[in-house]
Amino acid sequence: MILTLIAPQMMRVCADDPLRPVRSSFMLEGGSSHILDTYLSPLKYTGWQAGFAYERTQAMKFSPERWRQRLELSVQIGHADNPARNASLIYPELGACWGMSRLWSLPCGVSFTAGGAGGGSLGVIYSTRNGNNPVSVKADIYVGATGSVGYKTPLRKLPLTLRWQTTLPLTGVFFSPQYDELYYEISLGNRHGLAHWAWPGNMFRWDNLVTADLEFGNTTLRVGMRSRIYSTEVNHITTRCFSYTFVLGIVTDWLSVSPRHPLTDREMQWAY
Repeated sequence: MILTLIAPQMMRVCADDPLRPVRSSFMLEGGSSHILDTYLSPLKYTGWQAGFAYERTQAMKFSPERWRQRLELSVQIGHADNPARNASLIYPELGACWGMSRLWSLPCGVSFTAGGAGGGSLGVIYSTRNGNNPVSVKADIYVGATGSVGYKTPLRKLPLTLRWQTTLPLTGVFFSPQYDELYYEISLGNRHGLAHWAWPGNMFRWDNLVTADLEFGNTTLRVGMRSRIYSTEVNHITTRCFSYTFVLGIVTDWLSVSPRHPLTDREMQWAY
């Protein structure tokens, strides 16, 4: 049974089944893309970036007042041209990240979270100009740190929440061929040295999201900006993929209640 949460700040903790508020966000993104991949070209390409992201934040069952889990799924595509505008790079990418953070509620509407996160991405940079070896695969899995800072204040009687969310991988594994190694050679069985241990010195990925959430009843309008930085350097191959996008989204708050532990009469007044 899914119930709409009218008071998101309401929290119950009981011995059987604590209520765990859920915040879901659906975000469209659009902006600029900057791509450099020396496996395909020594030139920097610039163009546009578009994407969609889904974010789900929920209180943890073991300590719902203090701990939160956050899941984000995204699909992105970038299209960039070289300085002469006679060749293009197309970069589709899928990403996923899950993290758990400790929440601190501070005075004056300020909140702070910090914790760990793990995730991965899979993408392909495709060159419209290269005929022999036109693609460069980008894949990685990682663990790292995540955190956020929030500030809640009224805006003409409507609740407004400002938030900065950041995720920074610290270690993991990423894929890269050898310099001048063809993917055809990999398909024939030459797979030595394709996986590389990642640390911020050879794989730097930093995701920053700054948003303003304006609440209209049960639905919230989200606007913001996001920057994605992805940089790798291994096997004499350098990759730099930066994007800066405007974010527009819808945020909803709700509760998922187990049929085995229905709401009490007192709690029902907060639902529907």
